[in-house]
Amino acid sequence: MRPSLHYRFFEVIPAIVVWTTLIGSVVLSFTAPIIALYAIIAFDLYWLFRVTYFVFYLLIAWRRYREHVSIAWDKRLHASSLPWRTIIHCIFLPTYKEPISVIRKTLQALSTVRYDTKHFLIILAGEERDREHFLKIAETLQHEFQGVFFDFLVTLHPRNLPDEIPGKGSNLHYAGEKVQEYIDAKHIAYSDCIVSTFDIDTIVHPQYFSYLTYIYCSTPDRQRVSYQPVALYNNNIWESNVFIRVASFGTTFWLMTELVRPERLFTFSSHSMSWQALVDVGFWEKRIVTEDSRIFLQGLIHYQGNYRVQPLYIPVSMNTVMVDSLWRSLVNLYKQQRRWAWGIEHFPYMLWHFFFQKNTIPRSTKFFYLWNLGEGMFSWATAPLLIFVLGRFPFWFAGDALQKSALYHNTPFVLESLLRLAMIGIFVSAILSLLLLPPHPGKRHPFSSLIMLVQWILLPVTIILFGSIPAIEAQTRLALGKKLGFWVTEKT
Repeated sequence: MRPSLHYRFFEVIPAIVVWTTLIGSVVLSFTAPIIALYAIIAFDLYWLFRVTYFVFYLLIAWRRYREHVSIAWDKRLHASSLPWRTIIHCIFLPTYKEPISVIRKTLQALSTVRYDTKHFLIILAGEERDREHFLKIAETLQHEFQGVFFDFLVTLHPRNLPDEIPGKGSNLHYAGEKVQEYIDAKHIAYSDCIVSTFDIDTIVHPQYFSYLTYIYCSTPDRQRVSYQPVALYNNNIWESNVFIRVASFGTTFWLMTELVRPERLFTFSSHSMSWQALVDVGFWEKRIVTEDSRIFLQGLIHYQGNYRVQPLYIPVSMNTVMVDSLWRSLVNLYKQQRRWAWGIEHFPYMLWHFFFQKNTIPRSTKFFYLWNLGEGMFSWATAPLLIFVLGRFPFWFAGDALQKSALYHNTPFVLESLLRLAMIGIFVSAILSLLLLPPHPGKRHPFSSLIMLVQWILLPVTIILFGSIPAIEAQTRLALGKKLGFWVTEKT
């Protein structure tokens, strides 16, 4: 069998498992409803365990978050003996058709951080497909921020280069090669460069670079580490609708629980890493959609398992997918969740490189990362449907004999009790979402906080429509070979 056929088989596995589970639950409801009822109880018990696990780690993450954002990292950095004064921050800002107001806001936030901005090398990376619009914006912003940063580079990613797909990964790859030429010409030591890859709407916390530099300089193996902050979607959260708000906070809380368990962490969205590691792995991959998390796996494989993610308990804030139209906003939310669910493309990649390529990565490490990704993507696609929809089927199709049994009459009370206990996850999420909200940009409605709490009753609908369904589509598309192209989120 050719290697490509192995790889195609690996791409099919996740969808087979998901569809077997969903179809099997329906079939069992007809053919063996007693077994189905026991399976539902077992799954709901498992889900209660998952919720308890989630709440436990979320509260730990929240405590660390509050502690770390309150520290004056700039003062701590200046008072230390760490070798931070030679550090250059290479900040990549890939963009495609975004309005100048969005990009300007990001640069303004960078220019006002509590860190010497003369250590910032800004790379505004545009696309030839948007040449006229981009170059006009780049020229304006270069003039506005002249003298603020160490330097301000502009790159223009050519269209139709071989062996790549249009998107953020290929744009970053091209920009990375150009920046390497610049760094080599300036004789800047690779060990003194930290790369931060930000979505174009990323607003950094004022202490982000002081914190990042302090952690980087005090980490012994710093060149084999990626650095992951808390991703908030707060820039326009007050203007967003309830479905978007619940989904956005859900993403933030998921990431926060992962930060507490760094052995599970992949990089996600905006993050940082060493320039040396980026060069060693050959920059970002050019033919994938989820380059933000793939770059971690590239490091893990290149360094034979000796690569990790360091949590940063400090936020960077981005836009939600809200636009002027409610319908387009919901479509955008679906597409965003589907793009994130497309991270399932890492599953065949890991299988192929872990077991079909020569490496010395410990077998336990291989199975650990495969299990974390596989189980996470499986639960994402199946759990909401099994709990809120398919779990009702055995009651609808039970025969007369089963309807007279104690199991049939007692199971609804057991499931109701389990779900009631699991509500603690919604309660904790609702409270923490209030504490993470930014100040209201205008006149605040007297019931705005109450609305922010009540919106969480829509969580079951949200995680089905904007969780399970896009995840199932992503895994099904991968199995069918219908690759997902890169979709650029609308920014307003």
